[in-house]
Amino acid sequence: MYYQGLGRRKTSSARVRLHPDGSGQFVVNGKSYREFFGREADWLDVMQPLEATQTAGQFDVTVLVKGGGISGQAGAIKMGVARALLQVNPDFRPVLRTGGMLTRDSRMKERKKPGLKRARKATQYTKR
Repeated sequence: MYYQGLGRRKTSSARVRLHPDGSGQFVVNGKSYREFFGREADWLDVMQPLEATQTAGQFDVTVLVKGGGISGQAGAIKMGVARALLQVNPDFRPVLRTGGMLTRDSRMKERKKPGLKRARKATQYTKR
């Protein structure tokens, strides 16, 4: 038996499973989370919901994450873990809500417009 949560950030989506009575293993796409994420900031980001609810080490966490970049994937995993923890205990909601872990960060890359180099960058204007 496990608890499941889906997290999204930018173009990343993460399916998170919490297995109760675990040893505290955290596996992302078949690797340890420290192996998968190079930066310490991403390690802390991923573990934030477990530390906020003081449940670190109580669950084995397995994650399948797709799309986007590394920091987007870390944000998606953070949200997925928070949503899975709500299934474990709904009393965690105020703690996770104040930490901003349940709110979907809707910031996305703006689309490229025709006639421009990127979303807003235009060619340099020349008077003569």
